[in-house]
Amino acid sequence: MKLYITSTSGNAWKVRLLLSMLKQPFETIVLDPDRKEHKAPEFLKLNPRGQVPVLVDGDKVFWDSTACLVYLARKLGGEQWLPTDAAGMAEVQQWLALSNNELHYGLQWGRGKKIGIRAIGDYEEYAMYGRNGLAVLEGRLKNNEWLACGRPTIADIACYCYTSVAPEGGFDLAAHPSVAAWVKRVEALPGWVKRV
Repeated sequence: MKLYITSTSGNAWKVRLLLSMLKQPFETIVLDPDRKEHKAPEFLKLNPRGQVPVLVDGDKVFWDSTACLVYLARKLGGEQWLPTDAAGMAEVQQWLALSNNELHYGLQWGRGKKIGIRAIGDYEEYAMYGRNGLAVLEGRLKNNEWLACGRPTIADIACYCYTSVAPEGGFDLAAHPSVAAWVKRVEALPGWVKRV
C-alpha cells in the first residue's frame, strides 16, 4: 500500500494512525504543499480534488480520509474498527460526520487561521463550530470511554486528530476534561503514531 500525505494534514494522519494500529506495512509519499505537488497533473489522476490523503492498494485508489478509514477497517480490521451491524455502523457514522463537519470546519480551520496555513475565512465562525464540536464530544465522553460501540473504532481515530491539536487553534481542552482524557486514551492505544 502507498499513502500520499502532506506533513500538516490531520486527515492524512488519521489514515496513518489506522494503518499503524492495524500493523499494515505501507509506503509514505510526502507531498510538498508549498510546491503545489498535490495539484500536479500526475497527482490529480489519483485524486481529482487535489487533496491528501490518497491511499493506493494495488489497482484500487481511495481519496478522502473517511473513505480510506472505511476501506482499511473493512479490509483489515474485522469487526473491531467498523462493525457491520446496522446500529453499530450508524453509531460510528454519526461521529465520522462530526469529524467531517464541526471538527474539520471548526477545529482544523480555526487552527489553520492561527498558525498561518489558512488565509481565508473568519476565525470567529470557525471557533463557533469548533466549540460546538468540543461540546458534543464532551457530552458523549463524560459517561463513555469511547465514541461508539464501547470500544475504539474509526470514529475515535477520525475525531482524534484535529481534536488533539485543537490548542494550536486557540481551543482550550482543559475546559473539556472528558475530551482531554479521551485524547490520552487514544494516544495509549497500541500502534499510535505522532503526526509527521
